[in-house]
Amino acid sequence: MPCKKILLAGLLSAFFSLTVVAQSTQTFTEKEVATTLSKLSADEMAGRQAFGSTIHLAAGFIADEFVKYLLQPLPGLTSHLQTFVMINSKPLESSKVTVGTDAVSAQYIISQTAEKKLKITPASGYEVIRLNEGDNAMATFRSIRGKKGNVLVLMHSSHEPFFIRVKQNAAARMKSETSIVFVLTAQSTAETFDLVLDNEITEVKLSNVAGMIPGKTKPNEYVIFSGHYDHIGIGKPNEKGDSIYNGANDDASGTTAVMMLAKHFATVGQNERTIVFAAFTAEEVGGFGSQYFSKQLDPAKVVAMFNIEMIGTDSKWGTNSAYITGYEKTNMGEILQKNLLGSPFQFHPDPYPEQQLFYRSDNATLARLGVPAHTISTSKMDNEPHYHKASDEVGTLDTKNMTEIIRAIAMSSKSIIAGLDTPNRVDPGQLRSGN
Repeated sequence: MPCKKILLAGLLSAFFSLTVVAQSTQTFTEKEVATTLSKLSADEMAGRQAFGSTIHLAAGFIADEFVKYLLQPLPGLTSHLQTFVMINSKPLESSKVTVGTDAVSAQYIISQTAEKKLKITPASGYEVIRLNEGDNAMATFRSIRGKKGNVLVLMHSSHEPFFIRVKQNAAARMKSETSIVFVLTAQSTAETFDLVLDNEITEVKLSNVAGMIPGKTKPNEYVIFSGHYDHIGIGKPNEKGDSIYNGANDDASGTTAVMMLAKHFATVGQNERTIVFAAFTAEEVGGFGSQYFSKQLDPAKVVAMFNIEMIGTDSKWGTNSAYITGYEKTNMGEILQKNLLGSPFQFHPDPYPEQQLFYRSDNATLARLGVPAHTISTSKMDNEPHYHKASDEVGTLDTKNMTEIIRAIAMSSKSIIAGLDTPNRVDPGQLRSGN
């Protein structure tokens, strides 16, 4: 009898925990969602460019909200800012670069390196990636993420607009990382090249924003909710003269979701596992924020990661739906859907496998380490008219549907938060390094 009583008490405790977590999720309103979204994507944020002069405004706003929710800083930190140093490298005019017979001036070189002096020839051991005329520039750029060796990217001159964007946003590198050099040249197919780079090196500080709610009974098991708060800043004016890329959907929507989830779980206060809420910087320029964040954690302790990216529009299935990248790699999607039993909301597998979205967002670093780390999105990647444009503004988004998506994420995570379900780990053997 005593054993039966203990078992019954445990079951009742677990049921009570789930019931409390599930309580209506009316801990935030659509008005709060819209207000937060509007602040993050306001013109005064100037597009939240990672190395821009106004990125601190967005970081400060998120950190202040985390303080209001009474989130604790991460271990070892005294504030909600997780600051790290990157190296900004500028090739000087004294650099000498030839690709084939093309002499390339310094203005057409991007040097992501900590080396003041750099010499690259075919014998230097660099992996050479060629972005030829007609190739997908963004896909090539994304493929570089996660590379562990030195890389030389030869970009055909037809990609100059993309080169300029990369130069404005991504001329930085982690101190400890290897070198990546981009060269814009008419001879991207040339087999011969000789680069002697003289680089001016400066240090740049960037900050993720993160907070946590310690778990009651499993404090050393972590569940992460994340999104990136940076965007691409100010660019070429559109036909309306608007040059601010506000990034309301990409990814102020995901960051808003993380903030609302932080408020929700702080209000409910019944998490058995520790919950970490993270707003990453520098996703748009190489995922540097999430890479740094991931290195501060023991991946074996991370039970699940919910990365939230672009949920401001309805999905291809309409409202009350979203998709999960890498759905087939773990059983996390099945767990989430089980927790939504009786709800009209439906999670679907990623309908755009050719886009390789699983590898293209901030979940990728931890996924490569075996963590069940997935991105939740509604973005119609085959037809998203405002993606990376100045027209990505609050007025184009459906905040009512977005609010329901956030609530569905809260509900679907309940058994993982309560320590009753643990998703399968990602098999690193399934993952193609660098994709």
